[in-house]
Amino acid sequence: MNDDLAALSARIDHTNELLQRMLAEVAKTPSTHAIFVDAGYLYAAAGRLVAGTEDRRAFDLDAEGLIDALIDKARTIFADSRLLRVYWYDGARRRIHTAEQQTIAELPDVKVRLGNLNANNQQKGVDSLIRSDLESLARHRAISDAALLGGDEDLVSAVEAAQGYGARVHLWGIEAPEGRNQAEPLLWEVDSQRTFDLDFFKPYVSRRTAPAYETAAGRPTREDVRFVGAQIAAKWLAARGRDTLVELLPGHPYLPGSVDQDLLVEAEGLLQYSLRGQADLRRALRDGFWDHLRTQY
Repeated sequence: MNDDLAALSARIDHTNELLQRMLAEVAKTPSTHAIFVDAGYLYAAAGRLVAGTEDRRAFDLDAEGLIDALIDKARTIFADSRLLRVYWYDGARRRIHTAEQQTIAELPDVKVRLGNLNANNQQKGVDSLIRSDLESLARHRAISDAALLGGDEDLVSAVEAAQGYGARVHLWGIEAPEGRNQAEPLLWEVDSQRTFDLDFFKPYVSRRTAPAYETAAGRPTREDVRFVGAQIAAKWLAARGRDTLVELLPGHPYLPGSVDQDLLVEAEGLLQYSLRGQADLRRALRDGFWDHLRTQY
């Protein structure tokens, strides 16, 4: 009996020693936080607050400067923690990066995750991406704190998933000129919440001035626009080569979102006329672009 008690006591001592060593290691391991940005909420709320509009085409956002400001804010709030990275969630047609999204993706410590954009320019699949990342990082103990900049009620499940694995979720919001721009159930679910005001966002959001072609007299004909489309296609092909053309052709008559946007912007500059809301002229532009490319194949 005494031998059994001695053996049990030895096992208990060994277990206690292991626990003490584990706790000592945990104490030496720094806490880690990550920042999760719902870009749809950011553009809409910051645009409304600073520029008076939610239309992304009406204002510029200095994403690099704003991300640095968010990182600095997190460094102050989570003083004894290190940054894992910033996750930037946005929508794009066919999940193809726009030029702006590509620039953001190239920033250090930033991961861009893309959902889809539907025909009404509404994001689809972004909330599920946020939930997947939050849950995975919390489950693997990669983060102890998550700063979530968003406002959609659909994010409640993402918060609950992360909290279920022991992570704390802190909701960051943007001041609303009127009312509230974050869902109440989301506010109830998070561990803490704070709101950033006009002064915080003002340095990073600026309203665009109307370009000259917005007020230029005379509407171009479909043939004028078609010719410009062919001109741009010739420049595009010269710059990118036939290999890129071969990759593009199977998508006819559709263009990747980034190519289509670049085509629109360049055409408006050449025409000195806005094609926004001009569906027939935009079709003529794409037709001219495709016509030239297909003659070269």
